[in-house]
Amino acid sequence: MAEQYRLSITTRGRGSTEITGEIATLVASAAVDVGIAHIFVRHTSCSLAITENADPTVRRDLETLLQRWAPDGDPAYRHDLEGDDDMAAHARSLLTGVSLSVPFADGRLLLGTWQGIYLFEHRTQSHRREIVLTLLG
Repeated sequence: MAEQYRLSITTRGRGSTEITGEIATLVASAAVDVGIAHIFVRHTSCSLAITENADPTVRRDLETLLQRWAPDGDPAYRHDLEGDDDMAAHARSLLTGVSLSVPFADGRLLLGTWQGIYLFEHRTQSHRREIVLTLLG
Protein backbone atom coordinates (compact mmCIF):
# COMPACT_ATOMS: atom_id res chain seq x y z
CA MET A 1 0.00 0.00 0.00
CA ALA A 2 1.24 3.51 -0.76
CA GLU A 3 0.14 7.08 -0.15
CA GLN A 4 1.74 10.24 -1.48
CA TYR A 5 1.59 13.87 -0.42
CA ARG A 6 3.18 17.13 -1.53
CA LEU A 7 4.20 19.86 0.88
CA SER A 8 5.20 23.39 0.01
CA ILE A 9 7.67 25.08 2.34
CA THR A 10 8.80 28.70 2.04
CA THR A 11 12.30 29.15 3.40
CA ARG A 12 13.73 32.33 4.92
CA GLY A 13 16.96 32.01 2.94
CA ARG A 14 20.07 30.11 3.91
CA GLY A 15 19.60 27.98 7.00
CA SER A 16 17.44 25.15 8.29
CA THR A 17 13.70 24.78 8.71
CA GLU A 18 12.35 21.94 10.81
CA ILE A 19 9.67 19.97 8.96
CA THR A 20 9.26 17.06 11.40
CA GLY A 21 5.82 18.26 12.50
CA GLU A 22 4.43 18.51 8.97
CA ILE A 23 5.72 15.02 8.10
CA ALA A 24 4.49 13.54 11.41
CA THR A 25 0.99 14.98 10.89
CA LEU A 26 0.69 13.29 7.49
CA VAL A 27 2.01 9.99 8.84
CA ALA A 28 -0.50 10.14 11.72
CA SER A 29 -3.43 10.61 9.34
CA ALA A 30 -2.35 7.93 6.85
CA ALA A 31 -4.14 4.66 6.24
CA VAL A 32 -0.75 2.89 6.15
CA ASP A 33 0.05 1.54 9.65
CA VAL A 34 3.65 0.38 9.31
CA GLY A 35 6.25 1.22 6.72
CA ILE A 36 8.79 3.66 5.38
CA ALA A 37 8.29 7.38 4.89
CA HIS A 38 10.35 8.50 1.91
CA ILE A 39 10.90 12.28 1.89
CA PHE A 40 12.22 13.90 -1.29
CA VAL A 41 12.85 17.57 -2.10
CA ARG A 42 12.38 18.50 -5.78
CA HIS A 43 15.21 21.03 -6.05
CA THR A 44 18.99 21.12 -6.61
CA SER A 45 19.96 23.96 -4.27
CA CYS A 46 18.47 22.77 -0.98
CA SER A 47 18.58 19.48 0.88
CA LEU A 48 17.13 17.33 3.64
CA ALA A 49 18.79 16.09 6.81
CA ILE A 50 18.00 14.30 10.03
CA THR A 51 19.90 15.97 12.82
CA GLU A 52 19.77 17.21 16.42
CA ASN A 53 16.49 18.94 17.30
CA ALA A 54 17.31 20.04 20.85
CA ASP A 55 20.22 22.45 20.42
CA PRO A 56 20.04 24.93 17.49
CA THR A 57 23.79 25.51 17.65
CA VAL A 58 24.23 22.11 15.98
CA ARG A 59 22.48 23.40 12.85
CA ARG A 60 24.49 26.65 12.95
CA ASP A 61 27.70 24.63 13.18
CA LEU A 62 26.57 22.44 10.27
CA GLU A 63 26.01 25.61 8.22
CA THR A 64 29.53 26.74 9.14
CA LEU A 65 30.93 23.43 7.88
CA LEU A 66 28.94 23.66 4.65
CA GLN A 67 30.30 27.18 4.08
CA ARG A 68 33.85 25.81 4.47
CA TRP A 69 33.27 22.84 2.18
CA ALA A 70 31.44 24.81 -0.53
CA PRO A 71 32.13 28.56 -0.18
CA ASP A 72 30.11 31.16 -2.07
CA GLY A 73 31.83 32.92 -4.94
CA ASP A 74 34.80 30.59 -5.37
CA PRO A 75 36.64 31.90 -8.48
CA ALA A 76 37.06 28.32 -9.72
CA TYR A 77 33.27 27.97 -10.20
CA ARG A 78 31.95 28.43 -13.72
CA HIS A 79 28.26 28.15 -12.87
CA ASP A 80 27.16 31.47 -11.38
CA LEU A 81 24.10 32.38 -13.47
CA GLU A 82 22.04 33.22 -10.38
CA GLY A 83 24.75 34.79 -8.23
CA ASP A 84 27.72 33.97 -6.03
CA ASP A 85 25.72 31.42 -4.02
CA ASP A 86 24.54 29.47 -7.09
CA MET A 87 27.21 26.78 -7.50
CA ALA A 88 27.88 26.60 -3.77
CA ALA A 89 24.19 25.79 -3.21
CA HIS A 90 24.32 22.94 -5.74
CA ALA A 91 27.48 21.54 -4.11
CA ARG A 92 25.96 21.71 -0.61
CA SER A 93 22.87 19.90 -1.86
CA LEU A 94 25.06 17.17 -3.35
CA LEU A 95 27.00 16.82 -0.08
CA THR A 96 23.91 16.57 2.11
CA GLY A 97 21.31 14.84 -0.09
CA VAL A 98 17.81 15.40 -1.37
CA SER A 99 15.99 12.41 0.14
CA LEU A 100 15.52 10.58 3.43
CA SER A 101 13.83 7.38 4.53
CA VAL A 102 12.31 7.11 8.01
CA PRO A 103 10.46 4.08 9.38
CA PHE A 104 7.04 4.59 10.97
CA ALA A 105 4.55 2.49 12.93
CA ASP A 106 1.18 3.09 14.58
CA GLY A 107 0.94 6.59 13.11
CA ARG A 108 4.33 7.73 14.45
CA LEU A 109 7.72 8.40 12.90
CA LEU A 110 10.32 6.17 14.56
CA LEU A 111 12.89 8.92 15.00
CA GLY A 112 15.29 8.94 17.92
CA THR A 113 14.71 11.18 20.94
CA TRP A 114 16.84 14.08 19.67
CA GLN A 115 16.26 13.66 15.93
CA GLY A 116 14.36 16.07 13.72
CA ILE A 117 13.82 16.33 9.97
CA TYR A 118 15.13 19.56 8.42
CA LEU A 119 15.00 21.29 5.09
CA PHE A 120 18.31 23.06 4.55
CA GLU A 121 18.11 26.05 2.23
CA HIS A 122 21.47 26.65 0.56
CA ARG A 123 20.55 29.83 -1.33
CA THR A 124 20.83 33.19 0.41
CA GLN A 125 17.35 34.31 -0.72
CA SER A 126 13.99 32.92 0.34
CA HIS A 127 12.56 30.16 -1.89
CA ARG A 128 9.39 28.10 -2.10
CA ARG A 129 10.39 24.42 -1.95
CA GLU A 130 8.29 21.39 -2.81
CA ILE A 131 8.66 18.17 -0.86
CA VAL A 132 7.16 14.82 -1.88
CA LEU A 133 6.31 12.42 0.95
CA THR A 134 5.66 8.82 -0.07
CA LEU A 135 4.44 6.37 2.57
CA LEU A 136 5.08 2.75 1.69
CA GLY A 137 3.70 -0.04 3.81
